[in-house]
Amino acid sequence: MMRENCIERTGTYASVSFTVKTIVSVSFLLLISKNGFSQGSKDSFLMDDSHFHLTNYVQEGIDLQQYLSIMGNRVGRSTLFGIPLQQMWSYQNSGTFAPTYYLQSDAPLYYYSFTDAYIASLYNKLSAADKQRFDPMITGFNPADMYAKAHIKRVLQTFPGVFTGIGEFSIHKEFVSSKVSGETASLTNPALDSILDFAGEVGLVVILHNDLDMPMAKAGTEPVYLDQVKAVLKRHPNTTIIWAHMGLGRIVHPVQQSGSEPVSERNPNQMVIVESILTDPALKHVYFDISWDEVAKYIVGSEQALKNSITILNRYPDRFLFGSDVVAPKNPEMYYAVYNMYTPVWKALTPETSEKVRKGNYERLFDAARKKVRAWEKANVK
Repeated sequence: MMRENCIERTGTYASVSFTVKTIVSVSFLLLISKNGFSQGSKDSFLMDDSHFHLTNYVQEGIDLQQYLSIMGNRVGRSTLFGIPLQQMWSYQNSGTFAPTYYLQSDAPLYYYSFTDAYIASLYNKLSAADKQRFDPMITGFNPADMYAKAHIKRVLQTFPGVFTGIGEFSIHKEFVSSKVSGETASLTNPALDSILDFAGEVGLVVILHNDLDMPMAKAGTEPVYLDQVKAVLKRHPNTTIIWAHMGLGRIVHPVQQSGSEPVSERNPNQMVIVESILTDPALKHVYFDISWDEVAKYIVGSEQALKNSITILNRYPDRFLFGSDVVAPKNPEMYYAVYNMYTPVWKALTPETSEKVRKGNYERLFDAARKKVRAWEKANVK
């Protein structure tokens, strides 16, 4: 119909013009479909995704071809991981209702180590070009287990050439931590230090989820986990660590000075906390991602919140990464919802900062990690 209308309006010339444009467009789409993306087309992508879950809390999701279709020519590269925890289906708790999310049942969560082998098996089925678009991450370990380091090492040696980092894994997470079977993870547990030390040795990027505060904390109180998390970060200066969601959560909202402030308000005190980490020379290896729609709602929740966030992003453009934190998206609308929530941010950032937050910082950190991890594998995989 479009071609017929074009011919009717402008005749043969328009028909030829349309045909040429169509051939070029189809050729470009075929190139992307067949070869992933070429170096020359990288600037055309909107973003890279530093935080993406292929599967959910019962290890179900979408396959990589579906995800590649959703990425299309809008997403250049993406991390790739499942969720390390499995929600137990307890008949005594929920009967015939099969929970798929941790808030749908009182039954416990348990660590599901097979997630790493599953991600690796899907990745290894991709073409060489499509593999370049993904950075798989190891997540199937218990951070309270002194054997966690051994698990990570074993995964690298079993699946060389696959993984770029570890995470997202959680220490303190609202509602989740208390549901995990066995010993509760802790920032003071030497098992965590062992994990982070090994990540630094290998060159693995770390995506760490740790809430800054407890749920429903009283206004005006110091964030309960701030000192502990700073201490952990400082103990591992040779490890590249991305603090997921800037320490925020569904109900772990930005630090407030008084109970009268709306929870959507990104309080200046919150920015002081973030900036104290960004300006500390002992924490120059620490980055933040702004993934998750729950975080986006705080950042764009008011004019003041947006202004404060834009200021800090523009001031430290090399230290933030965009991520969706979408879990097994069923369609493009679901996947791009978080990116679209940040539209006011993309419009207000300087072009340089926007480019770095959306793509440049991802490529810098994960390219460096790929190189280091492959070198470690070459020396340690027999």
